[in-house]
Amino acid sequence: MSSGITSGRALRFFKVGSLTTQVGSSYLWQGLLRPFRSIDAHERDLLDTHVRNAVRIVESSKELRGAFTKLVQMLSMRDDLLPSEALGILSVVQSSVPPMDARLARRQIEKELGKPPEKIFRRFWPKAFAAASLGQVHRAELHDGTPVVIKVQYPGVEKTVEQDLENIGALLEVLGRIGRDVMRQEIDVAEITAELEARLREEVDYRHEARNAARFAELFAEDPEIEIPVVFPELSSRRVLTMGFVEGYPIADVLAPGIDRELKDWVAIKYVRALLRQIFRFGVVHTDPNPGNYLVTFHPRLAILDFGSIRVLPDELRRAYVDFARALLDGDEIGLTDACRRLGFLGENDAAGPFLEILRNLFEPVLVDDDYDPAGYRSIDKAMQAAQLAVEHRLFRAPGHRVFLMRALVGLESYVKQLGTVTNWRRIFAQEIRAAERSRSPVPPGSPPKRSPRDRTLPAGSAGPATT
Repeated sequence: MSSGITSGRALRFFKVGSLTTQVGSSYLWQGLLRPFRSIDAHERDLLDTHVRNAVRIVESSKELRGAFTKLVQMLSMRDDLLPSEALGILSVVQSSVPPMDARLARRQIEKELGKPPEKIFRRFWPKAFAAASLGQVHRAELHDGTPVVIKVQYPGVEKTVEQDLENIGALLEVLGRIGRDVMRQEIDVAEITAELEARLREEVDYRHEARNAARFAELFAEDPEIEIPVVFPELSSRRVLTMGFVEGYPIADVLAPGIDRELKDWVAIKYVRALLRQIFRFGVVHTDPNPGNYLVTFHPRLAILDFGSIRVLPDELRRAYVDFARALLDGDEIGLTDACRRLGFLGENDAAGPFLEILRNLFEPVLVDDDYDPAGYRSIDKAMQAAQLAVEHRLFRAPGHRVFLMRALVGLESYVKQLGTVTNWRRIFAQEIRAAERSRSPVPPGSPPKRSPRDRTLPAGSAGPATT
């Protein structure tokens, strides 16, 4: 049985080319009709076109899978290319990939590790319990009884990555024109392509993910409330990754009604502190906020899973973000302007005043020195205000590092809002910035943490396996 990944450069070129033509033609048609319609009718039909094109891209990703699915997931972060209605459709790709046949997975493990799974593990579950764009996850048990998960890459994925990197240029050019002509944003297609290429090449090499997981374990070694699954390098390769099984509750379960407020608040604050530490202190950021990538264990601890999408910030960029945060907290407009120029959000000739106004709106929760209810933060309204100011003052700069950081921050906002934790977010933000200023360099590896957090549990029957 086939893995379901459409392969062959000519075939994939034809399918991506057909999609590009459909998307481009739909916007050309809207442009031709514009002089004959009212403004309201044009805006309504344009939104319908956005949504239809998002559906087209999603449907293509289901057939092409592999690298093209990763492209769609990246596009779901680009609020400068498509409006929120279309982005919402693209985001469903994250969970829409069916698993490959068990025989293919078994064959892939044998090819990579030299033996069939039944000879490597005491027990192997042939049915995958999670599937993603590039691979799927199986349960297994080592000979000493240790429970593990095995991430197996779909056969042929690497080849499709190379093909898609050559083929998607035309589609990105069309989307860039959409951003320019429809969303009034100047899109650097070359930068998007370079960012996509770098991240895809990392994600198809599971040895890179294994190194990322080990690095996170070192960075969070001194935090007894963060759990990183152990990697088994002798049972891992370029296309197979074996890690320790972490049992806990999917973070989605904690969002449900009936979970005690104390636990919800613990998860919200822990998640925020962990992400702020990654950005400002470590310069190593987990940029995939998919709910399947986080568990809450019974102790409790926040377990971070799946390290394929990690963004490493050069230290000068990390320092610029620390200076940005300090100036934001202090109301230092000169320092904030300088940091924004260093980060590439402002050019030398761009007006700073309107951009600083955008920042004050967007970062309202950490500028209020009092308890702040996240339910009162209207992110869509804030984004619309920011977009309007950006258009008025032609502030269109979007450096490459913004893409993945925005993905992480959007996930943070979503979780905090759903958890509903009311606290002084400015105080938490300021504490993490002070810690980053004291370190002024990435944290060196620490010793293994002593595990003694207080117990706090969820209702019986909520436990589920870690997913990747």
